[in-house]
Amino acid sequence: MPISLIQPDRTLFSYPRYWAECYGTAPFFPMSRAEMDELGWDSCDVIVVTGDAYVDHPSFGMAIIGRMLEAQGFRVGIIAQPDWTNKDDFMRLGKPNLFYGVTAGNMDSMINRYTADRKLRHDDAYTPGNVGGKRPDRATLVYTQRCKEAFSDVPVVLGGIEASLRRIAHYDYWSDTVRRSVLVDSKADMLIYGNGERPLVEVAHRLAAGESITDIHDVRNTAVMRKTALTGWSGVDSTRLDKPGRIEPIMNPYGEDLPCSEGELPAPDAPQPVTVRAPKLKPWEKTYVLLPSFEKVKGDKVLYAHTSRILHHETNPGCARALMQKHGDRYVWINPPAIPLSTEEMDEVFGLPFQRVPHPSYGKATIPAYDMIRFSINIMRGCYGGCAFCSITEHEGRIIQSRSEESIVREIEEIRDSVPGFTGVISDLGGPTANMYMLRCQSPKAEQSCRRASCVYPEICTHMDTNHEPTINLYRRTRSLKGIKKILIASGVRYDLAVEDPRYIKELAEHHVGGYLKIAPEHTETGPLSKMMKPGMSSYYRFKELFDSYSKQAGKEQYLIPYFISAHPGTRTEDMINLALWLKKNRFRLDQVQNFYPSPLASATTMYYSGKNPLSKVDYKSEDVVVPKGDRQRRLHKALLRYHDPVNWPVIREALTAMGMRRLIGIRPDCLVPPDGFDPKFAPSRSAKDKPATTRFTASKAQNPSAGRGKPAAQGKGGQQRINRGKRPV
Repeated sequence: MPISLIQPDRTLFSYPRYWAECYGTAPFFPMSRAEMDELGWDSCDVIVVTGDAYVDHPSFGMAIIGRMLEAQGFRVGIIAQPDWTNKDDFMRLGKPNLFYGVTAGNMDSMINRYTADRKLRHDDAYTPGNVGGKRPDRATLVYTQRCKEAFSDVPVVLGGIEASLRRIAHYDYWSDTVRRSVLVDSKADMLIYGNGERPLVEVAHRLAAGESITDIHDVRNTAVMRKTALTGWSGVDSTRLDKPGRIEPIMNPYGEDLPCSEGELPAPDAPQPVTVRAPKLKPWEKTYVLLPSFEKVKGDKVLYAHTSRILHHETNPGCARALMQKHGDRYVWINPPAIPLSTEEMDEVFGLPFQRVPHPSYGKATIPAYDMIRFSINIMRGCYGGCAFCSITEHEGRIIQSRSEESIVREIEEIRDSVPGFTGVISDLGGPTANMYMLRCQSPKAEQSCRRASCVYPEICTHMDTNHEPTINLYRRTRSLKGIKKILIASGVRYDLAVEDPRYIKELAEHHVGGYLKIAPEHTETGPLSKMMKPGMSSYYRFKELFDSYSKQAGKEQYLIPYFISAHPGTRTEDMINLALWLKKNRFRLDQVQNFYPSPLASATTMYYSGKNPLSKVDYKSEDVVVPKGDRQRRLHKALLRYHDPVNWPVIREALTAMGMRRLIGIRPDCLVPPDGFDPKFAPSRSAKDKPATTRFTASKAQNPSAGRGKPAAQGKGGQQRINRGKRPV
């Protein structure tokens, strides 16, 4: 596997341990003073405030962060789902010595509490008993305020998916307006975006060494408030970068071709001084991009789309520039992304002493998100797909970070030997995508300097590795382990990659599918797919052909379950009708469907808000995107995905009539819905061929936590829940 040209200053576990390491490893991080007393602690060095129940499992952010800090020698306390109506609950563990770490949890709190139709949810998969209402709206803001009320002199560091996706001025679907950076509104001291281990460890050690949080402004993957740019950095206005075609590197501000400085030149015959040149910086080093201010993007949708485009081109740790955006009289300064973890560092993180169960204080209460992932393994992070509706790239990045086989095998054996209720079935070996394990750019130089939004759209990059052999070897080794009956793959399969290596599809079909395999074409029509940055249906048909063939060879009856997004930007009603006809032709009857959910920072959300396409050059004359908006149109698009439900027939008939498409109303096979007055009880019953369609599944990635890919959530499809293995608070 290629080694990246860019390396971190130091590795995660190379710091001298803090003196409190003498207290050893906590069985569980304390959530009360009584537990602190049992551990012999007089105080906590760091207190993590989270909107989720505390589960000591590497799929839960607070557990990863806690164990990571503990490994550095710090004492960590957890305040999980506190009573936010006053400061008392935020003081239950006393005053932290270093900082509060605040996170809304594995999900954005607004997506956790509201449906895509902005209706209040009454359940919460991250709460004992699946009870809703245990976290406030905009939890990051509320928790920070209470922490400041509790101890005003204690720094607050934000993290998690909610903070990460709201780090600059962003469109907020629930208030239908552009809001300030969460760092501004919360008045926190620092924001850590994306995977937080590397910046978090550096910040914690610098605070422990006596530095003030107000002086720590240069850590990668962090955002802070400043009056001016960092000393020694040179800026460029973002409008200079948004040119037709490729975004070219800006002129090197330290280049040799710059005009001479003003002043008296030496005489021609005078001795010339010997000059020792510093190493020549690359164009993006010590350079920041000045984005349009919050006030400007709030008042101008084109500037908002332009800003989104620039941000998405500054996500590669190898070449990303810092970003700077004015809010009032100060600036949000966003440092470039941190260097991804090496395989060795990933192994060390996932090898930390997790209990892999919820905190004992919850007793026998069920936590659905935990039940979903307690027998699953996260094998990698990151996604180079870059789908417009998905926030994984903005949070985890495009570079794949994979664990070693040995590390994964050890975790499986640990589950087998210690997790209650294990029956021999591993529910998933995956992550954001099942089949990107160990895949990397084959050119380290290209990997460092690339600014493409996707490595696989509009076609697979020639530098991209598509060899699935490491994944195949992993599957074979893990399913041969003693005590393991079955290894299932529940994470989504990127089928356009899989068809490049049919060996993987054969392995999957023969050994790792439990009857149904869910994959995500998302749509059938070119218009929506081009705005989603998803491949056309030819890849789907090729994958289906291979999957069906290998399933038949294995003597197994197995089916693909495709799922789709309705009302995505770029989707016309005609597109949804064509999709509905495709579903009917292929005998798919979707029991649960999901409209596009505009989550902060996603490119598709920018399209939804601005009507412009940030995937290409943005200006006042650039392409206008068709955006399904308003309850009526969004409900129609959703209804078309459930064309078979009699409840939806009246609205579909009305739309077809208005569009001059009454030919699709009737009882012929090529019609979409029956005529008015048709008795549903006379509708044809499902035949054996309809079997795949009888399975309940959703077009979202687990809006209903029990109906997605079998994973707990952070933001995926336009804000829908996705697996959060590897996503961190703080």
